[in-house]
Amino acid sequence: MSDKVLFFDTTLRDGEQCPGASMNLRQKLEVARQLEKLGVDIIEAGFPCISDGDFEAVSTIARTVKNCRIAGLARCVENDIRKCAAAVAPAGERGRIHTFLATSPLHREFKLKKSKEEIIEMAVAGVKLAKSLVDDVEFSAEDASRTELDYLAQVVEAVIDAGATTVNLPDTVGFTTPVEYARMVDYICANVRNIDKAVISVHCHNDIGLAVANSLTAVAHGARQVEGAINGIGERAGNAALEEVIMALSTRPEAFGFEAGSTPHNINTREIVKTSRVVSRMSSMPVQRSKAIVGENAFAHSSGIHQHGILAKRETYEVIDPAVVGWGETELPLTKHSGRAAVKSRLEKLGFNLSEAEIASVFERFKKVGDSKKFVYDDDLASLVDDSLDTEHGTWKMVNLQFVAGASAMPTATVTLEKDGKAITDCAIGNGPVNACFKAIDRITKSKGTLVDYNVRATSAGQDALGEVSVKVQFGDCACKPVSGKGAATDVIEASARAYLSAVNRNITLNLLTPGC
Repeated sequence: MSDKVLFFDTTLRDGEQCPGASMNLRQKLEVARQLEKLGVDIIEAGFPCISDGDFEAVSTIARTVKNCRIAGLARCVENDIRKCAAAVAPAGERGRIHTFLATSPLHREFKLKKSKEEIIEMAVAGVKLAKSLVDDVEFSAEDASRTELDYLAQVVEAVIDAGATTVNLPDTVGFTTPVEYARMVDYICANVRNIDKAVISVHCHNDIGLAVANSLTAVAHGARQVEGAINGIGERAGNAALEEVIMALSTRPEAFGFEAGSTPHNINTREIVKTSRVVSRMSSMPVQRSKAIVGENAFAHSSGIHQHGILAKRETYEVIDPAVVGWGETELPLTKHSGRAAVKSRLEKLGFNLSEAEIASVFERFKKVGDSKKFVYDDDLASLVDDSLDTEHGTWKMVNLQFVAGASAMPTATVTLEKDGKAITDCAIGNGPVNACFKAIDRITKSKGTLVDYNVRATSAGQDALGEVSVKVQFGDCACKPVSGKGAATDVIEASARAYLSAVNRNITLNLLTPGC
């Protein structure tokens, strides 16, 4: 059994399926590059057959990232598998096809309407085809945790014989418990003749809050690949939060079958907090303050007893040194007198890899913000990046915004937006200045958005703090998931308008890549 656990990151595939977490290609590249710095072993970059956008994302990431395996997801269908192979081809020997087929009685009877024998035939055919196209093939038995153990063992044995080098046993609907998951992994290890020829992987969902516990239990019983997403984002209640699994193994290796004091993975843990923040910003999914490892309160101590203990000896109330996961002192803030080189350097330290054009755009916003407040902190600067990466060809850029509001004034907003070099100005009246801005944007962009969630926070301390607004917007009569947006400015009304425009742009991109959504 390997003494290392492989980490398979599905933030860009399963994570992005989280309502509101859609990312454009540029944002996905930022996440992929940061995952490479973190040191994950495999990046699942997307589902190539579902849209041209996903195909392009997988292909671009496969061409860009050099130190991770790049996987694409495919059903056990010939077209899916061939398209996936083409998408991961730029990664060469690092390309992986991850093909899946449901095995549980519920899925066999009601979704697939196939017999046990037909499922095995389909799985074997899919794996054989994938193996003829790439060397690295992973097979997932969808809904494995609700599949009969003896039948699951037959499927696993058959796909390994067909060429699968990794077999994934997912808890697809977050149904199982640690005791049951341990029993499943033990049974597979004991009853699959050729199990030594493949890595056992686990992919757990968090529907009843057990994704991390189930993943760690599986590792203790022989699994050597864990699948999950940064910050735990994903379908429904999300995936196993990779940062939590990583730090549990780092902090308590002996509890999961490894030598005390060993490091049973290849992760650079000092990149964890940075990775969490990059994923949060690129997906517009805020991190819960009390979230383990990466939440703002993860290492905060308000109790006097706790504070005294920490001052006397950190280990009294902290089992992890915050510096080990990337928490530390913020560097001296920038000011309006800081030059482009200083801003570029700070952006790189924050984990952003921007083009010269994008740096120029951020620097322009930085100078405007610098005129409005004395210091520009790291969180302020990171917030300014969002607008730059949300704007692609065919989307809108904010040029100007004016609004009138007051106790006796009619809330009115005048907005100027630009797309592909053409500027359009329009105005609207609303029941408040924020609503007026949204209506003006709708008039220009020909959108029909309904606000379903709105949050505002200060990115730093002080009365001149940058306001960061996060929104979720439902567009038109479409039943698709709401789209998230984020904006930042020293004025909360402007930040709100930028957040709404961000959601509009994401919706445009989604419609271009996946028509009808």
